[in-house]
Amino acid sequence: MSKTFSALVASILLAVSTAAAQTVPKRSAEEMKKSYEAHRGDFDYLLGDWEFTSESREFGKGRGYWSAIRLAAGADILDEYRVVGDKGETYYESATIRSYNAVLDRWELISAESGSGLQNFGTARKVGAEMHIEQKFGVMSTTPSLWRIRYYDIRPDRFSWTADRSMDGGKTWEKNHLQIEAKRIGPARTLEPLARKPRS
Repeated sequence: MSKTFSALVASILLAVSTAAAQTVPKRSAEEMKKSYEAHRGDFDYLLGDWEFTSESREFGKGRGYWSAIRLAAGADILDEYRVVGDKGETYYESATIRSYNAVLDRWELISAESGSGLQNFGTARKVGAEMHIEQKFGVMSTTPSLWRIRYYDIRPDRFSWTADRSMDGGKTWEKNHLQIEAKRIGPARTLEPLARKPRS
């Protein structure tokens, strides 16, 4: 839990510094509160445990597990994405913190991968019944890419996911580079507060 908490703290600090470097729109406290209340549940569909199958143009067919949990404070969500082999061995894993920014009226995401630090910053907005994300991947590698991700056909027990990928900063796009079909295998959960009075 300590590594997850440290990554969470670092990601929040990075998101704050990234937002501070931008021109901050003038929004009243009431406007920000209304935005927060309106959007705090946008990612609620992701909460819980999932099993997924995938189809990648680069790696072919795949499978794995995806779990998301709400943090005790606010609407922030921490999720872990894991690609596994036929025997359950881990091929790839990452953890992502998703936090709503009421000042900029958008969701912000940052991922952590073992040995690669915090990377893959992205932004997200709900569009009708779908969630749309634009996110960078592989920023610490020699082949960084930009992805446009779409969650759609979202239901209580399943959702679909597709991503277009650009290797040239958004000039050209490869359609449906990766597609995912997820099915629920566990209910939504909320993480208990980490900073709390010890039980007597």
